[in-house]
Amino acid sequence: MSADLKTKIGHGLAKGLGIKLPPKPQADPVTRGESTFSVGTFDTYSYIEPEPTTAEWLSETLPSKRDIAMYFYRLFPFLSWITRYNMQWFSGDLIAGVTVGAVVVPQGMAYAKLAELPVEYGLYSSFMGVLLYWFFATSKDITIGPVAVMSTVVGTVVIEAQKQIPDVPAHIIASAMAIICGGIVCFLGLIRLGFIVDFIPLPAITAFMTGSALNIISGQVSTMLGETAHFDTRGATYMIIINTLKHLPSATIDAAMGVSACAMLYIIRSACNYAARKYPQRAKLWFFVSTLRTVFVILFYTMISAAVNLHRRDNPRFSVLGHVPRGFQHAAVPVLNARIIKTFVSQLPAAVIVLLIEHIAISKSFGRVNNYTIDPSQELVAIGVANLLGPFLGAYPATGSFSRTAIKSKAGVRTPLAGVITALVVLLAIYALPALFWYIPKASLAGVIIHAVGDLITPPNVVYQFWRVSPLDAIIFFIGVFVTIFTSIEIGVYCTVCVSVAVLLFRVAKARGQFLGRVTIHSVLGDHLLEDGKTGYGDASNSNTFQRTIFLPVNHADGSNPDVEVEQPFPGIFIYRFSEGFNYPNANHYTDSLVATIFQKTRRTNPFLYSHPGDRPWNNPGPRKGHNEEDKSDLPILKAVILDFSSVNNVDVTSIQNLIDIRNQLDLYASPRTVQWHFAHINNRWTKRALSAAGFGYPTPTSEDGFHRWRPIFSVAEIEGRASAAALAEIVNNEQAHIHPADIESGLKRDSHTVERETHGIEESSDSSINDDDKLQRDLKRSKAYQKRRAMAVVQGVNRPFFHIDLTSALESALANSPEEEPISRPEDA
Repeated sequence: MSADLKTKIGHGLAKGLGIKLPPKPQADPVTRGESTFSVGTFDTYSYIEPEPTTAEWLSETLPSKRDIAMYFYRLFPFLSWITRYNMQWFSGDLIAGVTVGAVVVPQGMAYAKLAELPVEYGLYSSFMGVLLYWFFATSKDITIGPVAVMSTVVGTVVIEAQKQIPDVPAHIIASAMAIICGGIVCFLGLIRLGFIVDFIPLPAITAFMTGSALNIISGQVSTMLGETAHFDTRGATYMIIINTLKHLPSATIDAAMGVSACAMLYIIRSACNYAARKYPQRAKLWFFVSTLRTVFVILFYTMISAAVNLHRRDNPRFSVLGHVPRGFQHAAVPVLNARIIKTFVSQLPAAVIVLLIEHIAISKSFGRVNNYTIDPSQELVAIGVANLLGPFLGAYPATGSFSRTAIKSKAGVRTPLAGVITALVVLLAIYALPALFWYIPKASLAGVIIHAVGDLITPPNVVYQFWRVSPLDAIIFFIGVFVTIFTSIEIGVYCTVCVSVAVLLFRVAKARGQFLGRVTIHSVLGDHLLEDGKTGYGDASNSNTFQRTIFLPVNHADGSNPDVEVEQPFPGIFIYRFSEGFNYPNANHYTDSLVATIFQKTRRTNPFLYSHPGDRPWNNPGPRKGHNEEDKSDLPILKAVILDFSSVNNVDVTSIQNLIDIRNQLDLYASPRTVQWHFAHINNRWTKRALSAAGFGYPTPTSEDGFHRWRPIFSVAEIEGRASAAALAEIVNNEQAHIHPADIESGLKRDSHTVERETHGIEESSDSSINDDDKLQRDLKRSKAYQKRRAMAVVQGVNRPFFHIDLTSALESALANSPEEEPISRPEDA
């Protein structure tokens, strides 16, 4: 089907459906300097910018065959590096894997107590997390397993669920929760929605981690002290602290095992940090000693416990873990039904958010530190699969651990395969050490938890940096922490996320645009003003090399020097810059500010439009009786509006409709003239299409004479430019052949005093050496004729002359097409 036939069919359908097509300006082959809206007069620069089509949108949006193939390939990132695995990588992975394995065993058991589960379930979760993650990992540092915050959330769910279904064991509930959470997270990763985590800012994450850490620590103090009085350690943090202090007299000898263990952990870490600073050449050794402090403390207090309770297994002197089954005694198909899901469905949003933000925040942080980039969507797939398959061996919800990830990174891990080494260490512990686990004191495990979770508390210096960067972010941090302390971790999660989203929407909706003015600036080197051609660099032929025009906010809101006078671009011409995009949340706020300022700084083209009070609209009733209307005769009339779209990536129907309404409003204000609308720095073809569909981009047609005459001004660029060495060499050779044909053939020298030659508009005395090619090339570069020889092309399409490449060209076009301001004449003067 031919293009003409398609056009006729399309126009026929549009007419039948009542669709109004945009007016098509007619060509007017008159002078080049002044014409109607046409492209016929610009046959030299005849680039017509095509509008994007629906087919292009579909091709950009829908995946290609290659995209589909790459999607499945990227689901298994290990395929890109596993074939090049080598022994050097293996040595780094072995050290890191063993180190993390030694840490994860006591931590996993401790965190299982937070989840209100027997300690072996912490080992199961640790084993499955590190074993499965490496298949899908885009981070070499992350260690998936039980973490304090997630374990606390699971423990809260288990306690509440067992009140409703007491006949269902706790581990069944935890496994069901892991499958549901894993399925949700895996689905989000498979459809590549990992970017949603970016909507949760750093202050919200740190507030959540700090509040959760304080909640966990306060809940473990009672166990560490061995208090015999029982109270709810899952409630609000402030109540836990009050009850712990209230029941201090009930503390037992367990406090000796717990407090001393916690103190020993901090002492060992401080000593190792001091030794690393004192002897930097052995910093690696002291790092490993510090890393293994948890293993050492647990073994040390287990030995004490074994010595004390060896013959008191029926009545131990202090609380111990007790029996830990050997192997995977609870491996089975997880039980999943509506009765179980109903008990924790209300907690699912908080659990999913915890899985997401803790893992992604940690992986992104260590990726930046170690110079690689993670794929958030793929990371969601990884933790989703780990939580989907883990429950078959008895695991409960697991995600990335901050402390173990830091240890793994510092230990020199090379690839994600280190997780397999860690899994082997955990597997060894599951089968070889259960008899030893019986003697581990519960108070010492509580001390381990307090020590590990303490690192999650945000230090004061970080909060101070928040305040320096953005005081509002610091306020969000404190709100999140206080809400978590006085309510619960789940409510704290919801609060921080909601407050962050609300602040984001407020910033977008109340974004402030800026009116810009013109400033001429010069470049200064040291205390010397750079002038034309005096520095030995730059283009000396350009008289404006070190003097240029920029545009600054007229109110100096950007912090520019208030002593610098920002000039109004031209009376009646306004330059307005959007600061945070231009979409439906902030469209009204922008345009209201724009119109209010224009009304304040200009006057009506016809100030006597309302000759009688009854002609006025109700919202502009005029001055009170006995008062004269404000005299605005000294103000200019409105001529043009220039919008800077440098911060606008896309627009929507609401924002475009706002522009249409404002254009109509200002046209009435400037009647009988129309207001020019110029746009600069439009970075998106679809934005241009949207503006064009609304009638922007070309002169506004009037009902009397259609498109009025205008002076088109376009930005052109060199197609070849100065970098075209071939073009320059050709011109040089032609020039030499043209000027010195006899010399080249005969080899004779010309008299230095007989002739002067003219080279492309550059006069040069003949005493210059004919073999001085460098000088000739330099002269040719400066030659105006040489510049004219270069092929030129318009940068943007001539069919949208009011879309400009920058503010300077937009202002030039607005000035060239601004009508002369006529004197004010009263109706009676006629």
